[in-house]
Amino acid sequence: MATAIPKIEVLSSRVTRVLGLNPGPFTLRGTNTYIVGTGKSRILIDTGDAGIPGYLPNLREALQSTGTSLQEILITHWHHDHVGGISAIWQAFQLASPFRISKLPRNPSGLGSKDAEGYRPPQGEETTGVPGVGYTYLREGDVIKTEGATLKAIYTPGHTDDHMALLLEEENAVFSGDCILGEGTTVFEDLYDYMKSLQKLAGFKPGTIYPGHGPIVQNATKKIQEYINHRNMRESQILAAMQKARETPITAMEIVKMVYVDTPEHLHKAAAGNVTHHLHKLVKDGTIEKFGDPSAPKWALSKL
Repeated sequence: MATAIPKIEVLSSRVTRVLGLNPGPFTLRGTNTYIVGTGKSRILIDTGDAGIPGYLPNLREALQSTGTSLQEILITHWHHDHVGGISAIWQAFQLASPFRISKLPRNPSGLGSKDAEGYRPPQGEETTGVPGVGYTYLREGDVIKTEGATLKAIYTPGHTDDHMALLLEEENAVFSGDCILGEGTTVFEDLYDYMKSLQKLAGFKPGTIYPGHGPIVQNATKKIQEYINHRNMRESQILAAMQKARETPITAMEIVKMVYVDTPEHLHKAAAGNVTHHLHKLVKDGTIEKFGDPSAPKWALSKL
């Protein structure tokens, strides 16, 4: 069972978490939204889901308890459990331009495609859900400041093509969005990009992770390495299975039956999806090759 998380909790002198109250298989106890800063106007990271009546009173309580207001909103990625609350927050707090809602841009080729969590974004240009108000698009390395907090944008694709983590310089802490969770592992669209993102976050050597879901992580460097090791272990098992097949191309499901020997058969289809992510990464690495019909591909070790 997912760890219990208070509806509102002060995590440090400059970070307060307000739980999104939207529990589920992918959201654990719910989306973590964060109020960041020490001054009278603070940054909100992520907004939870739409249609959650208890979230707005909690957000208001957290702000009123310190006599603060919202300076701007930062969004880690496009999933509805992170952007869904924008419109309700805008109305409830009577926000108005030039109040900013900022994120990294999506890869245009990804618009309209269903992702690993089954979410399908609307076709066309991204919208905030607030009429006449668009996103302010950030770039990697951009710095967002408020009193008591300096946040640096880190491009961390893999979970989604627009995923952004944020380095809180004053604490050497990372708001990881869904790149790293407080417990368990996350899903991803592109494993090749995802592994690069994990390596990038490891390079910052953070002390703390404030995740998009689940409890905070105190030994952040160890947690990131655990994520990397988990994926590397699975990749090694897949390569070992392909070596047994020698140069004969095999399907993802055939690999599943060799690697997931202790997994119930009714979960093999899901496991095949996971294996396929690894196979696409290994193609990008140049380690294996893809053969046959794109709708039913087979894979074999590269001859190079």
